[in-house]
Amino acid sequence: MEILIKAAQLITSLAILVTLHELGHFIPAKLFKTRVEKFYLFFNPYFSFFRWKRVNGEKRKSWFSKTPPADWSADPVTTEWGIGWVPLGGYVKIAGMIDESMDTEQLKNDPQPWEFRSKKAWQRLIIMIGGVTVNLVLGFVIYIGVVFTWGQLTLDQNKLKAGLSVHPYLTQYGIQSGDIILKLDGKSPLNLDDINKEILLRGARKLTIKHTDGAIQKVRLPEDIDEKLFEAGAFPAFSLRTTTVKVDEVSKASPAMKGGIKSKDLIYAVNGQTISYYDEFQAILFANKNKMVSVKVAQNGNSKDTLTKDVRVKSNGTIGILTTANFVDQNALSEKKYGFTKSITVGMQYGINTLSDYISQFKFVFTKKGATQIGGFASIGNMFPPLWDWHTFWLTTALLSIILAFMNILPIPALDGGHVVFLLYEMITGKEAPQKVLEIAQYIGIFLLLSLMIYANGADLVRWLIK
Repeated sequence: MEILIKAAQLITSLAILVTLHELGHFIPAKLFKTRVEKFYLFFNPYFSFFRWKRVNGEKRKSWFSKTPPADWSADPVTTEWGIGWVPLGGYVKIAGMIDESMDTEQLKNDPQPWEFRSKKAWQRLIIMIGGVTVNLVLGFVIYIGVVFTWGQLTLDQNKLKAGLSVHPYLTQYGIQSGDIILKLDGKSPLNLDDINKEILLRGARKLTIKHTDGAIQKVRLPEDIDEKLFEAGAFPAFSLRTTTVKVDEVSKASPAMKGGIKSKDLIYAVNGQTISYYDEFQAILFANKNKMVSVKVAQNGNSKDTLTKDVRVKSNGTIGILTTANFVDQNALSEKKYGFTKSITVGMQYGINTLSDYISQFKFVFTKKGATQIGGFASIGNMFPPLWDWHTFWLTTALLSIILAFMNILPIPALDGGHVVFLLYEMITGKEAPQKVLEIAQYIGIFLLLSLMIYANGADLVRWLIK
């Protein structure tokens, strides 16, 4: 059932984003009197789930059809609206334009005034960037709405009795679990998300820390700490401290499974050291990478039924389990509410930070570790919660909208950004790029995108098989 709920949220989110993105192309195209032959939500190879069009002033519908009815072709001026069966995107087919349909037959004739290729370069540019613009604006609008409706999660560090859970990688810089982060580059962090992203993505390096004994210390992190944290898998670096280590799930063929640890087990001690907080468990594993550790567990959470298991720790300091988080200082978290005017300011900043953070983390994709973490639609689906939650749904949709805007404006043939590059070339030089060049570039772009899609979804499949 969880998979179905996540899938429903993913498809709903994509339907919203794709429809509005394509409207971003459709509306300026119509404003500039350019003929739009098709408008499709999702792709329709071989057949369409639904088609709709006006023919001779009458509404015509067609369900589950491979090709549109013959009389539809008699009215090429009216747009055919439809829903495809492959929920991977959508498209508008604009007359006189080389797009993913690779329909070049119309280009053999002389340019017609209603065609894309007959419009001025600046008009074609507006048509092409319309989808990206809509997605970018949509992301900001959603963030404003979310902030106004639900507020913003904040962390009151004065209420942290146990301090923060700190990844053991950071102990070498004098930061330990139980510490509190008072300042980051002179600014007070709003919440845990702020603390983690300021260090990993926004370049914060000067920390003011309050230790468990009350001492205040200033710590300077190295400039490449972001790369080091990413390669070490030490993210999030900071979180709320949790108490018990209750096993929710054991990964297939993991050291934990081989050692006999099962779901619902409660971990009490490692190497004879009693576990009071999860970060203590994490620190012991991190210090014993590629070594055997002795794990004391209570089977099914029953303290009277305890066993000791020998488990080998992986090179990243884990043993292959998912655990339940029981936060110690849950009351330190609260939602800060804003009025409508303030919500606009806060929501806009939220959107700016999201775009900036996404661009910043893009650098990790080109590392060896980053390449292994690329995911496809299963990974995107897992961004949604297992239960339908509108707050999380809209936050995820806003993030996907901004990601869609950024990815589409990249100068890759077959994406909007690829078309923009050729249009800018034309506007600067005064010469149009040869149609043959556009066709070849489109083929190259489609090949690259399909290869990336196969790789990303294949990586999802591999991760699922070895989970």
